[in-house]
Amino acid sequence: MAVKTADAGLEQRWRDILSVHARTMNEIDRVLHPHGLGASDFEVLDILAAESPEEGAQCRVQNLVGRVHLSQSALSRLIGRLEKDGLVERSVCTEDRRGVFVALTRRGRDLHAEVMPLQRAVLARMLGD
Repeated sequence: MAVKTADAGLEQRWRDILSVHARTMNEIDRVLHPHGLGASDFEVLDILAAESPEEGAQCRVQNLVGRVHLSQSALSRLIGRLEKDGLVERSVCTEDRRGVFVALTRRGRDLHAEVMPLQRAVLARMLGD
């Protein structure tokens, strides 16, 4: 009986984590929607801003794969949308033609700076004590 109780406790904690994640992502989507972004879009912009703080600095797409909770193909599509919107630009690695770099554009940096306080406020509200 103790094993079932321990398993039930683990399952409930897991469900609680998933619930907080889903509610937080939905709220981030809601506050960023008027700016043309979703939670995953912002996550990519935020990682790029942190990884490549200087104007024109690039990040390998492969380095984003493990940090964004999307499949590689979904991440590629998301980057394609961000590129179409003028927020990032992609380039091919000259040493390894399979490698792709992505960099924030000036517009991407400006939008990131504008909406970051909104995303952080949601995190504080949803995850704060």
